[in-house]
Amino acid sequence: EDPSLERHFKGHRDAVTSVDFSPNKKQLASGSMDSYLMIWSMKPQMRAYRFVGHKDAILCVHFSPSGHLVASGSRDKTVRLWITSAKGESTVFKAHTATVRSVHFSSDGQSLVTASDDKTVKVWTVHRQKFLFSLSQHINWVRCARFSPDGRLIVSASDDKTVKLWDKTSRECIHTFCEHGGFVNYVDFHPTGNCIAAGGTDNTVKLWDVRMNRLLQHYQG
Repeated sequence: EDPSLERHFKGHRDAVTSVDFSPNKKQLASGSMDSYLMIWSMKPQMRAYRFVGHKDAILCVHFSPSGHLVASGSRDKTVRLWITSAKGESTVFKAHTATVRSVHFSSDGQSLVTASDDKTVKVWTVHRQKFLFSLSQHINWVRCARFSPDGRLIVSASDDKTVKLWDKTSRECIHTFCEHGGFVNYVDFHPTGNCIAAGGTDNTVKLWDVRMNRLLQHYQG
């Protein structure tokens, strides 16, 4: 079937940078260069909420697995955790020393991983809202970081043309994939956790097996 337009959300005052569905698919969160977080209801008659707090562009948003929180990362170097009710309360993590490009909850909702232009990946506890540790072997901006489905691994993609695989418990880099010919913009795990896909400015998408650390597929765009 051809895709058809289901809903049209209008309200941001500048470019939209990021969107994420709530786990129950009833809400959509969006971040924008206008520095606002918007939460839209998929029901046509329900109003949208605009959350104010960031001092600069929001570049990434992610719902927690429970749907009660939204994390956002910004050019103002902070990460905010928002409670998705009408009040629009948020907690600020003074997260990084440069723009935050990526925020991602672990599947149990207990941890948050963030990636930044300060070349680091950082891990936080959600409930105690505390900084846990930093992963700092990238030598350029880190564009994206994701937990594996079981929460044991973290994968990160960087402008240093590498994808790095980290063990969350030992906090060690267990493998570096160097096959990209350009900046690596995005990376994510397959739902099984057995492989990762990464896309970069060299117009390729690459699929790697994380058990054997070998290239599985190479898609030339």
